[in-house]
Amino acid sequence: MTRYDQLREARTALDTPLFAGLPGDIRVSFEFFPPKTDALMAQLWDVVQTLAPLQPEFVSVTYGAGGSTRDRTHDTVARIIREARLPAAAHLTCVDASKAEIRAVAEGYWEAGVRHIVALRGDMGAPGVPFTPHPDGYANAAELVAGLKAIAPFDISVAAYPESHPDSPSQEADIDNLKRKLDAGASRAISQFFFEPETFFRFQDKLAAAGIDAPVLPGILPVSNFAQTRKFAAACGAALPAWMESLFAGLDTHPASRQLVAATVSAEFCRRLYAGGVRDFHFYTLNRAELSYAICHLLGRRPHGAAGLENAA
Repeated sequence: MTRYDQLREARTALDTPLFAGLPGDIRVSFEFFPPKTDALMAQLWDVVQTLAPLQPEFVSVTYGAGGSTRDRTHDTVARIIREARLPAAAHLTCVDASKAEIRAVAEGYWEAGVRHIVALRGDMGAPGVPFTPHPDGYANAAELVAGLKAIAPFDISVAAYPESHPDSPSQEADIDNLKRKLDAGASRAISQFFFEPETFFRFQDKLAAAGIDAPVLPGILPVSNFAQTRKFAAACGAALPAWMESLFAGLDTHPASRQLVAATVSAEFCRRLYAGGVRDFHFYTLNRAELSYAICHLLGRRPHGAAGLENAA
């Protein structure tokens, strides 16, 4: 071990603990997917009730390709608003839908009390199949945002890609597309997940250079099942650091240990984002509460009235 390494290890041992004294000044949001069965709905409802005391800014519910989960998305969002009394956003895509069909869905959301929509171009559902607009539909997310704004005064979130969308020729083209979505009326963007803080910090710098000052919430995918995460990352072009794979190696038959490693890795990742000035975190929960709740707790976000939250604004 070199002297530099020895000094670094000594400093690590003596530094203030990473999570000591955090004031709980973060804002959080959570994403769910609509359950397919009553049993899975009961499981999701347990997750919603676990996370609700953290007072998220909003929760969102995804929407299957071609509207394949339309009714389940609508019912899940409506129940969250009605029973959990949380601000809930519904995802909506352009895939296989005419403008008239999208209008009907959007009007149904408005009637159910939904005021926030996550507007996405969407993918066709099968891997590698290029997006093809409906002949009477919207060609892209920017058009969808403008169309939704013409239907009702929705608060609209859109997607952002720190490592570029797989269909994009370059990150510059991606950023131009994000600007068009914001100019069309979106209020904020939610980023695709990524696994190294520097990825997001570099992306923030590029957005600032492009004159984009709208909020961009980093999307956080707490890693529990590494094989599953590898598939997700491959589908969207997110880079997985080699050190992460080595940390999860050998834990397939040790679920409790895997969960502890997952919490450690994900919490440190979010703490490094926090150190870089990030105060908004959007968690892709995969309809599980434990990891997201633990990370929020470590960052000082506690249930209303608990220690650590009083200083949050």
